[in-house]
Amino acid sequence: MNTITKLYGDLEITTPSDTELRFCRPFKAPAQLVFDAHTKPELVRRWLLGPDGWTMPVCEIDLRVGGTFRYVWKKAERTMGMGGTYLEIEAPNKIVHTELFDEDWTGGQTTCKLMLEEKDGRTEMTLIVAYPSKEARDGAMATGMADGMEGSYERLDSIVAA
Repeated sequence: MNTITKLYGDLEITTPSDTELRFCRPFKAPAQLVFDAHTKPELVRRWLLGPDGWTMPVCEIDLRVGGTFRYVWKKAERTMGMGGTYLEIEAPNKIVHTELFDEDWTGGQTTCKLMLEEKDGRTEMTLIVAYPSKEARDGAMATGMADGMEGSYERLDSIVAA
């Protein structure tokens, strides 16, 4: 069963399987610019912040197959960190990587597949996140993470539009 949730803004979420979430969103920018915004620390720090008030004091990216990344967010006295390993990179159209939060609220390591398809100077982003179980997928969705994601994507929209 494929359920669709349309959130404020342009983020659409579907459940293509019992263990996956698919996030789709358009951006008014070429694929290379959207790819760069996902892979260059100076750009990632400007938009991948979730709800207002968070900063990203750590953003390390070794963009190569087998390379790793590390993000740490901070808001007041709270910190949240995560990292992963790049499994596949096809610039500017595809990145596959693992992901694990320090405080594992997602039920284990996930595998994320980011795909960017450009048409007429616009890019359709599809992000598929595979969780270790249906319970992990449903638990992640219940956290309200989609609101934080859309807030981040709205920031990304502003950056790539400028």
